[in-house]
Amino acid sequence: METYDALLASITADAGSNSRTILDPATGTPVGDAPVHTLEDLEHAITAAAEAQPAWAALGHDARSAALLKAADAVERSAEELARLLSREQGKPLNGPNARFEVGACAAWLRATAITPLEPETVVDDGQTYAELHYQPIGVVGAIGPWNWPMMITIWQIAPALRMGNTVVVKPSKMTPLSVLALAKVLNEELPDGVLTVVSGDREVGARLAEHPAVGKIMFTGSTAAGRAIIKSSADTVKRLTLELGGNDAGIVLPDADPKTIAEDLFWGAFINTGQTCAALKRLYVHDDIYDAVCEELTKVAAAMPMGVGLDENNVLGPLQNKAQYDIVAGLVEAARESGARILLGGNPDPGQPGHFYPATLVADIDNNNPLVAEEQFGPALPIIRYSTVDEAVAMANALDVGLGASVWSPDLPAARKVAARIQAGTVWINKHGAVDPRVPFGGAKQSGYGLEFGVEGLKALGVPQVING
Repeated sequence: METYDALLASITADAGSNSRTILDPATGTPVGDAPVHTLEDLEHAITAAAEAQPAWAALGHDARSAALLKAADAVERSAEELARLLSREQGKPLNGPNARFEVGACAAWLRATAITPLEPETVVDDGQTYAELHYQPIGVVGAIGPWNWPMMITIWQIAPALRMGNTVVVKPSKMTPLSVLALAKVLNEELPDGVLTVVSGDREVGARLAEHPAVGKIMFTGSTAAGRAIIKSSADTVKRLTLELGGNDAGIVLPDADPKTIAEDLFWGAFINTGQTCAALKRLYVHDDIYDAVCEELTKVAAAMPMGVGLDENNVLGPLQNKAQYDIVAGLVEAARESGARILLGGNPDPGQPGHFYPATLVADIDNNNPLVAEEQFGPALPIIRYSTVDEAVAMANALDVGLGASVWSPDLPAARKVAARIQAGTVWINKHGAVDPRVPFGGAKQSGYGLEFGVEGLKALGVPQVING
């Protein structure tokens, strides 16, 4: 285990090299200088990955799983240092479902991926025909990650890729490269050379990774627009793709729900990571009978949640990670206010405060077509929309062209499940929102992407299916 300063020094750019100064979004102070790698650096990384892949694949599942378990131990040895760097670079607080939580999830996903069994499947055995389905390594996998959960989502990408015998080249977001570089530094304490490499470059590096003929698969988490570009650039080489794209998740509160009981879970479903989560609750539909009560109870919970600099142990909400995202949230809330919607809480950022802090904001009596509802805000502002019938709520929930997640809230589980089955989303949670599990497949519907992650299905997605017949 290295100290925080030693870990940071090991990944920052050398004097005179291409670099970008990363600023703390809570304070505006420098965190460190991230290297800006070039297309030539990318070529070296892909070559090394291609050379390392046959030997890594030849180790077999048991040995690769053992390496992932050791990598999880390494993450835990450096957990506090990683969490502190993540908090400073991304902005999320140490406590709550934030930086320490994210680092812990990295270790948990590595372990779960390592121990998930994947046996050959006998598909026909009738005495005349015998056929088995196996999964072989793809080769080199390119992993392109986001800035909101940079460490955890990188693990979601690389853990199954490595387990299945692939090697990985990671291209992190230019907003949060230090977190991913540090994570890879720790993981590589337990991995062979060339198996995992991070190339911290600009957009052209990501574009080249997506089209590179030596890369067999791209895993991408980010915006739908960027996903479309990756689909186009990967087409000439017919790459396999797993895409987890934008979402605008709906939650439907049925009239028999208890507002006080569900208020805190509603809050964290929407405001986890200060709302900067693809599968966060982003539009809440509440029945007329309990609308006012839900608004009241949710406001009480939100008002009690401290927001501030992430390294302060008291805070559980942080800043927006970057000014561009701050401006999106602020603009959507202001447009809602001008439309006549009622601001229950927040909507009043302090212009004199350093950092990209936007207060937790709840907006009631808002039209379903308002931009704050129809567009993904990706920040700490939740619109609450009235409905009269379940049919109306389901129609509004399904009206958009995205469908990553959704939720239904009711003590009547059979009734809630019937409503859930009508919602067009990859995952529909009951009485919770956004709770992912490394054993449970996760993926989007409509323009929220395609391909599954996690569990056995996630492992299969990182292999080439091969039928052995005879």
